[in-house]
Amino acid sequence: MRTRLGLVMVVVLAASMQVGCIVPIYSSSPDVRARQLIFVSEGYRHIPEIWDRIWGLDMPDVATPYRTHGGVI
Repeated sequence: MRTRLGLVMVVVLAASMQVGCIVPIYSSSPDVRARQLIFVSEGYRHIPEIWDRIWGLDMPDVATPYRTHGGVI
């Protein structure tokens, strides 16, 4: 009895891992699901701006566009 129950639990666990999420995250209605996905993706929209700010790519370039001598004249 115990081994049969254990075997059933293992089979159910393995089957649930293959099917995907047991409780779906998003709604089944396309309109509601589109709104939910837009709300979720709003956080990812700012990643390129944060990346530019971290690397200083949004700052003006301070290098001179022409060559300088660099020595004392």
